[in-house]
Amino acid sequence: MAQKTRGGLLGLTATASLMVALDATVVTTALARIRLDLAASMEQLEWTVNAYGLSFAVLLMTGAALGDRFGRRRMFVSGLGLFTAASAACAAAPGIGWLIAARAVQGCGSALVMPLAMALLSAGFPPSRRARALGVFAGVTGLAVVAGPVVGGVVTEGLAWQWIFWLNVPIGLAVIPLVLRYVPESRGGGGSFDLGGVLLVTGGALGLVWGLIRANGSGWGALEVDGALAAGTLLLAAFVAWELRVREPMVPMRLLRSRGFSAGNAAAS
Repeated sequence: MAQKTRGGLLGLTATASLMVALDATVVTTALARIRLDLAASMEQLEWTVNAYGLSFAVLLMTGAALGDRFGRRRMFVSGLGLFTAASAACAAAPGIGWLIAARAVQGCGSALVMPLAMALLSAGFPPSRRARALGVFAGVTGLAVVAGPVVGGVVTEGLAWQWIFWLNVPIGLAVIPLVLRYVPESRGGGGSFDLGGVLLVTGGALGLVWGLIRANGSGWGALEVDGALAAGTLLLAAFVAWELRVREPMVPMRLLRSRGFSAGNAAAS
């Protein structure tokens, strides 16, 4: 891949990543206005944030697996399209229930965009330049943590809270055709789709994330919380056992014996 093409790949993936990461934080500054405009309760306001985080966290590994099987660029573009459409639905939401549902769909799109952006970068850059590219990508994405409240406040006060979501639409519509034109397709090494692994890891993540989200409202000793955490733990244990036995695992367990892999994941967590 030519240097210019690699630069375009980095720019496009970083832009997409910044856009979806920004939406995870920017909405918090608009909650007061959303509450007034949509007559939302405090619990409903919490779910405008939680719905996004829940679907994103639960489907993250599923998104990576879909990209490996069906094409990373194809699923990356699908995620961008889903996120862009959901952003328009958020902006046009007539009620709080519609907004929460659209935020959940946004999270689904993000679960495709984020892992596949990194996978496309890893495939497009040689090992000697890969670390630098991923470092730039992580730095740009990290700007969302700092910029989110600032951008949200400026947009909400200067325009309206709906523009937090409307701004995603032209960005998404501009990035999608550029990705299709300049980013090469790539796939994972396996030829089959590990459906059992996907179902187990998705269910396990759902149980753990749901338990953590509901812990503040229901209490750590509540049956709903303890049951969700226990179910999530059991499903993740079943996922590990499944991956050890299946012919083409979604996550080869031998990677956990690599110090570099384990240390990198621990640091990212």
